[in-house]
Amino acid sequence: MDGETVVAAARDWIGTPYRHQGSVRGAGCDCLGLLRGVWRDLLGDEPEAPPAYSRDWSEPQGDELLWRAAKRHLLVKRPGDEAPGDILLFQMRAGGVAKHIGIAGRVGERPSFIHAYSGHAVLESPLSLPWRRRIVARFALPEGGV
Repeated sequence: MDGETVVAAARDWIGTPYRHQGSVRGAGCDCLGLLRGVWRDLLGDEPEAPPAYSRDWSEPQGDELLWRAAKRHLLVKRPGDEAPGDILLFQMRAGGVAKHIGIAGRVGERPSFIHAYSGHAVLESPLSLPWRRRIVARFALPEGGV
């Protein structure tokens, strides 16, 4: 999957309000909903329906549900192999589970990522050092699509 195509699809969601468990462009989505929507836009039907999840994901149980799902459906990339369109998985606090997803917009000198952020909307943020330190895995969308 061409990274610039993924970035363009993700940028189409910018401004969509944040809605927990949402996945509808313009109406509302969360970070997983953004990825689900981009998947549908580029690849067609989602590979599996996500279960209902709380805002703290699987943190109380310490279960890496999101990371395991990403490994099932996305292509794992090496940490230094950065490209626009990469799917970024973040651990929001040390010792916590990975529970935030973004899509790399720009790489290089002024890196950015597109994400749905609680209390905001889908936006493109600088991939600053504090955000970069939280990345625990990097993926690519598989080939194929509609």
